[in-house]
Amino acid sequence: MGDSVPVPVPVLEGEEKLIAAAHQIVKALQNKKDFLTHDARKILADLGSQLMSSITKLDTIQESNSKSLEEQLNILQNKVMSWEELEDHQSVTTVIWNCGKQYVDDYLTSVDELQKFTQQLESNNFGVDDLILSRAHQVVRTAMNRLQEEFKHLLVQNKQPFQPEHMSFRSNEDDDTSIASFGDDSLEDVVQRDSMSRRSDEYISVLELVHPDVIPDLRCIANLMFNSNYSRDCSQAFINVRRDALDDFLFILEADKLCIDDVVKMEWNSLNSKIRRWIRCMNIFVRVYLASEKWLSDQIFGELDHSVSSECFVESSEGSILHLLKFAEAVAIGSHQPEKLIRILDMYEVLSDLMPDIDAMFSDDAGLCVRTQCQDILRSLAGCARTTFLEFEHAVASSVSANPFRGGGIHHLTRYVMNYMKTLTDYSKILNELLKGDEEEEDSPQDMTPDREEEEDNRNGSSCYISPLAQYFRSFTSILECNLDDKSKLYKDESLGHLFLMNNIHYMAEKVKNSHDLRTILGDDWIRKHNWRFQQHAMNYERATWSSILSLLREEGLHNPGSNSISRTLLKERLQCFYAAFDEVYKSQTGWLIQDSQLRDDLRISTSLKVIQAYRTFVGRHNNHISDKHIKYSPDDMENFLLDLFEGSPRSLHGSSHRGK
Repeated sequence: MGDSVPVPVPVLEGEEKLIAAAHQIVKALQNKKDFLTHDARKILADLGSQLMSSITKLDTIQESNSKSLEEQLNILQNKVMSWEELEDHQSVTTVIWNCGKQYVDDYLTSVDELQKFTQQLESNNFGVDDLILSRAHQVVRTAMNRLQEEFKHLLVQNKQPFQPEHMSFRSNEDDDTSIASFGDDSLEDVVQRDSMSRRSDEYISVLELVHPDVIPDLRCIANLMFNSNYSRDCSQAFINVRRDALDDFLFILEADKLCIDDVVKMEWNSLNSKIRRWIRCMNIFVRVYLASEKWLSDQIFGELDHSVSSECFVESSEGSILHLLKFAEAVAIGSHQPEKLIRILDMYEVLSDLMPDIDAMFSDDAGLCVRTQCQDILRSLAGCARTTFLEFEHAVASSVSANPFRGGGIHHLTRYVMNYMKTLTDYSKILNELLKGDEEEEDSPQDMTPDREEEEDNRNGSSCYISPLAQYFRSFTSILECNLDDKSKLYKDESLGHLFLMNNIHYMAEKVKNSHDLRTILGDDWIRKHNWRFQQHAMNYERATWSSILSLLREEGLHNPGSNSISRTLLKERLQCFYAAFDEVYKSQTGWLIQDSQLRDDLRISTSLKVIQAYRTFVGRHNNHISDKHIKYSPDDMENFLLDLFEGSPRSLHGSSHRGK
């Protein structure tokens, strides 16, 4: 310290009291002169003189000690108060840590000596004057206030920049891809999940939120303040600064502060975007930022009791993570439209994956609130996912159409359901866990197997385990087929109804066949049965469309009455009726649509084989009875005309006698 101060002589409080008591006894005995001999009185007088001398000496020592302690306190006070006086003189705030290492070291040394000096005074081994102790406490308070401000300054001024866009959690947040609302007829094969909801394979190390050079100084200040019984002041300074930093970070991540009502009433596209952002925020916030925040707290308070670091971390971060969880809670209690399911499962998966990290960081009693809230939100998301999943089944069953679907093509409901199921396969593990046991409850599907054939398979020994998700998927496809069957009845033309069912069931079968996950869940038997079904509808289409037309090319009824000769008139009428019917089929069925090129070609070939063969045979057999002017189309013309069918663009043959491709 540079200045030497006298070392005080300790006076034991018990010794002082003993001498005073003995002196009182001697005085009392001296008053009893009648009972004492001369020698006894002389001894007591000498003892009294010695005791008075001791008392005088004790008073002198106390006075000397008091003077010595005051001088020492003055030295320490001058060192501490010099910075306060400098501020008063300059009328500006002076930061010691901006003045150089020597000033910092001197100040910390002075405060450390002051703290130890005050502790010695508090032990009361020197017969300390209360005024000196009060002064010491005032100087300590001034020093602690100064250190608290310096502590906050170091945390704020040495905060490291944090750029979340450089994190390894890749996001498609700016992608235009969105999950369409249920039954959206603009939906194509674009329903997809976000890769950002999966745990990144890349390791992200803990970041330095505060420059490492100042960590030793922060730790030293913390130790001094805690040893001086100013623990709460130090902790609160850390909590306030880091809480603001966390709020700033959430602002950078664009984590809006929304009330539950705002989220519940939000339009789907906006909510979808905010959920995607939430997923990204949670991954970065917990795995990177909170982990770094915990590390910072441990670095500063690590030399103190373990609970100190934990409590400071929890108090600084609790508000931020609960803010993020509040959004998840609002989503979970909102409506259960089917389009929300994928995002809800994303949120559930992310929070479930983060739970080990959260449990580890908030492991102490101080973090119980956060751990409990996370578990509650996880259960709410699970319940919301189950309800929304079951609501999807109801939505499929209750989707009603007032008008037939144009052209007999693939209905948007079929696309939606199959793409929806394909997307859900990526969540098979989660859904099987969430749906476990639901099949035994009253609100689960009543007909888990979609048809009697599958029930027979089960009775015939196919007793392999069927997962809850597989049971629901079979139910979905069964309900979809029932719905499509109802929609097919809206067509006035029976042929178009069969074409519609052929198109849609073929789409379902191809979707399952071409998806490894769907194929695994529903099985090859399911695919074979649905292949058979769409082929049956193709045959029914041919029968409904061409049976009556081809019947015009039969021999029956062409002979003259009472003879075996062919009636040219009847033959001419038959051909005219055939051409009229063919023209009508051409006009209508060129407007019908088979979008799958292979299916379209297969049906054209199958139809052509039947129609052209019958026409060629009929014309060839009666070539001698029919003049060329009555042959409107050649077999090659007919074959080319059949290649125009199912393109979705109506065409007409009227006004042309011969047309080719």
